[in-house]
Amino acid sequence: MAQHAAETNPARLGPVKREETWQRLGKETFDVVVIGGGVVGAGTALDAATRGLRVALVEARDLASGTSSRSSKLFHGGLRYLEQLEFGLVREALRERELMLTTIAPHLVKPVSFLYPLTHRVWERPYTAAGLLMYDTMGGARSVPGQKHLTRAGALRMVPALKRSALIGGIRYYDAQADDARHTMTVARTAAHYGAVVRTSTQVVGFLREADRVSGVRVRDVEDGRETEISAAAVINCTGVWTDELQRLSGGRGRFRVRASKGVHIVVPRDRIVSESGMILRTEKSVLFVIPWRNHWIIGTTDTDWELDLAHPAATKHDIDYLLEHVNTVLATPLTHDDIEGVYAGLRPLLAGESEETSKLSREHAVARVAPGLVAIAGGKYTTYRVMAADAVDAAAVDLPGRSQPSITDKVPLIGADGYHALVNQADHLAAEHGLHPYRVRHLLDRYGSLVHEVLASAEGRPELLKPIEHAPDYLGVEVVYAASHEGALHLEDVLARRTRISIEYAHRGVDCAEQVAAMVGDVLGWSPETVKHEIEVYRARVEAERKSQSQPSDEAADALRSAAPEARAGIVEPVS
Repeated sequence: MAQHAAETNPARLGPVKREETWQRLGKETFDVVVIGGGVVGAGTALDAATRGLRVALVEARDLASGTSSRSSKLFHGGLRYLEQLEFGLVREALRERELMLTTIAPHLVKPVSFLYPLTHRVWERPYTAAGLLMYDTMGGARSVPGQKHLTRAGALRMVPALKRSALIGGIRYYDAQADDARHTMTVARTAAHYGAVVRTSTQVVGFLREADRVSGVRVRDVEDGRETEISAAAVINCTGVWTDELQRLSGGRGRFRVRASKGVHIVVPRDRIVSESGMILRTEKSVLFVIPWRNHWIIGTTDTDWELDLAHPAATKHDIDYLLEHVNTVLATPLTHDDIEGVYAGLRPLLAGESEETSKLSREHAVARVAPGLVAIAGGKYTTYRVMAADAVDAAAVDLPGRSQPSITDKVPLIGADGYHALVNQADHLAAEHGLHPYRVRHLLDRYGSLVHEVLASAEGRPELLKPIEHAPDYLGVEVVYAASHEGALHLEDVLARRTRISIEYAHRGVDCAEQVAAMVGDVLGWSPETVKHEIEVYRARVEAERKSQSQPSDEAADALRSAAPEARAGIVEPVS
């Protein structure tokens, strides 16, 4: 009975559901088909489903496999946009941050403090304080503390890692952070909970037309090559940096152009920078964040044009050197290449403007009905995904039968949010019940919220799953099993790079635990010994290609190495046009 209940759980994205969703895509007529399983696509599917619309979401690779797993992992107002006088963007983003912390995802989104080191006497403190006061009064200081002014001695007590000469004082302020890939996947599962048909490894290879209007899409299952047609009143293109490519495939001209800007981050162990707080540092072009991330620091980001492989942007030695050089200007003990545990590169989908500098291109989003039945949305930033989603569904309303309901996602908690705060208070009892350390249960609560019961239930009769993964002890075996049984993971890479963050949190980048994890995933997905071996080989080749690319001097050299690695989803057609 429990097994049957689990199989009929609409938010369970597992192997049984996968075949069922394929049949539904080909047989049903939808109000909206959303293309793209990043945060904007997942958010759009959730927005449409909670308005009572019939929704399908298709993603060629994995949920959050592009930009949405490779961000700075912050829900933030964008302090530097105040200097660019983007007051509306900052106010909107701060409202979204507040909603995430309090209503929508308190289990996933947490406050995080930053020190802003002051380096100029007289003018800088009142100038920065005025900006932070606006930040706080625009909605920044409701669920997080307001700014706090520090002397040089006070700042150095908070961040002993800083050189004494690197600052004359400081101001501490708060923003919020989340595991972006986990958050995006949870948004998609919440959309499924409210009735959306969510399917990954499902690539759009063509558009259907009736006279002059788009009436749906043709999709291919990249795992087995099957194709089917999905009929819909409206199609919404939420593919980020692939927006122009999908636009060409549809046969029409877009209303805006999207440019890819590469952002690189490095991950170092927590003990390499002695600090109680993150930091935000000015650079000649932008800002550099030093962000606390569990037992690590994330340092980023760069901001450079990218015109090569959209699926696998590659970090170069130049990118990594840039980050090390800038952070080392303020650190008493410099970081070296040997300190780096992980590196990741992502592409921001910026709205192309007149300027040639990507750091100046707009972070605001644009939405357009590019043809009857087809809407495209791009630009924006992770923090404002919910606003973008609502705008996209609003734009599609003209093609939908009947009157469209207004967006309500500001009142819809993500799955796992309900009951989370009570469970935090009960963590010790939960730990005792399952024979786990309380800190381990708190870690699970901050990843799954009230779904923790469902996660732990996967270990019933299999106590070995409550043991840490041998070479990645931050994670339990049961989390790997749950990723494949409930969270839509189809490949070893999905688990190591996105459902967990082993690929960036350990110096071995997942290679040392690939066999153990592949065996667990294979048990759930029914892999043969040959498939298990193949998945391990593909993952190891990916890591080796990334490592080699990160020693190259140029984007072209790095891209040639990275893009030569085999795809986990070998059936992907790139580009589709």
